[in-house]
This record gives sequence, structure tokens and C-alpha cells, in this order.
Amino acid sequence: MDSLTFPRDFIFGAATASYQIEGAVWEDGRGPSIWDQFCRRPGAISGGDTGEVACDHYHRYRQDVAVMRELGVQAYRFSVAWPRVIPDGDGAVNPAGLDHYSRLVDELLGAGITPFVTLFHWDLPLALQQRYGGFTDRRCIDAFLKYVEQVVTVLGDRVKNWITFNEPWVYAVLGHLLGVHAPGLRKPRVAFRVAHHQLVAHGHAVGLIRRVCPDAQVGITLNLAPVHGVDHSPGTARAVEMADQALNRFFLDALFRGSYPQRFWRRLSVLRPPVRSGDMETIATPVDFLGINNYTRHLARRSFSNPPFFFDMDGTTPPEREYTAMGWEVYPQGLYEVLMRVKNEYGNPPVYITENGAAFTDAIAGGDDDGGAGARVEDPRRVAYLDGYLRCAHQALGEGCDLRGYFVWSLMDNFEWAEGYAKRFGIVYVDYPTQRRIVKASGRWYAGLIAASRG
Repeated sequence: MDSLTFPRDFIFGAATASYQIEGAVWEDGRGPSIWDQFCRRPGAISGGDTGEVACDHYHRYRQDVAVMRELGVQAYRFSVAWPRVIPDGDGAVNPAGLDHYSRLVDELLGAGITPFVTLFHWDLPLALQQRYGGFTDRRCIDAFLKYVEQVVTVLGDRVKNWITFNEPWVYAVLGHLLGVHAPGLRKPRVAFRVAHHQLVAHGHAVGLIRRVCPDAQVGITLNLAPVHGVDHSPGTARAVEMADQALNRFFLDALFRGSYPQRFWRRLSVLRPPVRSGDMETIATPVDFLGINNYTRHLARRSFSNPPFFFDMDGTTPPEREYTAMGWEVYPQGLYEVLMRVKNEYGNPPVYITENGAAFTDAIAGGDDDGGAGARVEDPRRVAYLDGYLRCAHQALGEGCDLRGYFVWSLMDNFEWAEGYAKRFGIVYVDYPTQRRIVKASGRWYAGLIAASRG
């Protein structure tokens, strides 16, 4: 990265999510989440893993902040666990939960690290799912706003950067259409209703956060990826268009244009969520920034096996390409394409790359058997991955994209949802039996990049 120069005010950060790192799921009044229940479903999680302990961040947050400070990380994106704050979703507030996040924020600020808080990163209180199906029902919007008001009221004097939802597409589709994430449903009608209700909740939350914290910067994080065809046939081109509308434009158009993409909306037909008067105007409430999560690209092909959409994500893996341990193609150009698309088609809003990183097979070398003094983790493929994607981000920045910062995914290895602990994304290695943290070579590389950017 020696040849690249980022602006002095460009933010280099790291990201995590509450259920993936905190553990302590039964402590200090926290209520169960849909992920606690989903983890108990036989075969749902690789290895039968759960988030009950995870990285024990709830107890070790000071140690983890010290690691961030050592790396020179300038900002930390973390999420608040809704069931830790309001255990049953919309009832009594749990002061111990709020106090934990208040102490975490103070620790970050004391280390010179700017907090970016995500309010919903998929760990819905189980009580809301059982009571009325979570975001299937509009009553969940009201519960979410009550939760948001509590968190922002307590933390808003110190936290100025807020993200309402993380990847609403993933929560809706993987959780309610494909059933591979919590709550584990396979109901097409429910999936798109959940997507719409998240966006409505987001729009209302933007105004609420600004009322409680007038100097707040508020945004939302989307998982965006370019969609390419497996060939150049007319049928494939139509499949690419439909896949892009389903994956990207459904959210981008709603947020920045106040409408859903028409071709996809027509195809939804009976699966369309009920849209009330004023919903689209609420969704399109202007944001201060857009968070973008990008890891790879998607390949689409025409298929008649999944009406009414008639496209499939192609599962072939061209052997000449490189893939991560998740089976995702390493395609840094895709990040450039996404950033330039947002610039050219959606008014060039301020953008943060809120997640980008890769899972590879890591192992401890040197030191004692328990990963003691002298232990190291060499991960050259992750270093190459981060280098390639950051170069493409830098290219978009140089071509006028209003890119404000980059958050590596992830600060440390963690509970990777349905993959359990089998996949490691961190720039810090977590030895789960001992909870020892070991900065990987990629972490040292990232620290060097941050130091160079500061001159």
C-alpha cells in the first residue's frame, strides 16, 4: 500500500456484531434472541456451535479495546444486542444491558477510538418473534423505535454515528425465505414483508435519532454486490437484471428514490408486501451516509425452476479464480463497481465501507502449545485480499466517490452465524479454548497502513 495515499480524514476502522462476539447470553438480565433458539435446532449450525460464549467480549471488552488501540484503529463499528437492552423486546428496560454499552463507549473514547453503533444486527428478541412474528408484523416497528430511543438517549451524548440496520436483505431472505439464518423460516410472503418493514422502521428511526441527538450522523448498511452473467445471451441478461433488482435495487431505489424497482415489483405479484400510504416517503428519509458491505460478486443465469423470478445464482466456481474459505470469489473489482454505481446512480452520498474481509484457514505457529508468548498467525492470503480491495476503494475515491472510511471485517475471529466457529474472518486470532487474542500478520499489515495514512 506504499503507493497509495488516503486523505488525512479518511477513517480506518474495524467491525464486529453483538451475537458473534459477546457471549454471556444468560447474564445480567439479557433475554433470549432468535439466534439463541436457532442454535438449538439440530443441524442448523456447523459443529453444533452456539454464541453462548463466543469471544467472551462482554467480559473482555477492555482487552479488545486495548488491542484496537495497539493496532491504531480509528473507529469501531459494533452492534447493540436488543435483547440485552429490552429482554422481551418492548417491555421493561434492562439497566445492566445499557450500562455495559455505556462502559464500552467510554473505554473506546478513552482510547481515542470513535464508536459507530449498529442498532440491529439480526439478534431480534425471541419474545417478539414468538409474539407476532418479529418484523413480519408492523408492531415490531413500534418496538424497535422504543428500543432505539432508549439506546440513543443513554449513548447519544457520546455516540454520534448510528447505523439503523445491518444488511436487511440478509435478515429477510436468509432468515425468512431460505431458512439458513434465524428465525429459520421458508416463507416467501413473509420474507418481502420483513424487508419492507425493516426499511419503514429505518426511516422512522432516522428522524427519531435526530430528535434525540440533533448532531447525530445516521445511516443504514446494505450488502451490495455487482451481478454478472454466466454468458452474454439475452436470457442471461434478463436474469442479471432481475437478480440485480432483487439484491441491490430493491433497497437502493427505495432509500434514494422512494420506490421499488418496477420490473421486480411486478414479478413479486402476490408476494408483494402491503405498502401503506406514506411508507415510501418514510423509507426515503435522507440519510447522512450509506454503509456498504461487500465481499464478492454474484453470477446469475436464467432458470425456470424458481418462478416468478426466473433466475438463479450460478453455483459454478471457475477454477482459474481464487476463493475464500466461504467459497466466495475474490473479486476486488466488484467493490469499485459498487462504489461507482452508488456515486453515479444515487447522487454520490457519503459512503463508508462498513464490512470487507475474508475467511481463510488460519493456524497458530510458534509459541507454546496453548498459543503463549511468541505465537504468531501468518495469513498472507488475507493480506493480499485486503490489499486488493483497498486498492479498488482507493481508485473509486480518486474518481470522485465520496468515500469516508473503511471498516475491516472483522476485528477478531468470531461466531460466523450458520458456519459456527469453522470460519475465521478476523485480523486478530481468537484461540477459543483459552480466549487468547493473537494479532495476525494481516492485523500488523493493517496497523502499518493506518500508521502510514497518518503520516
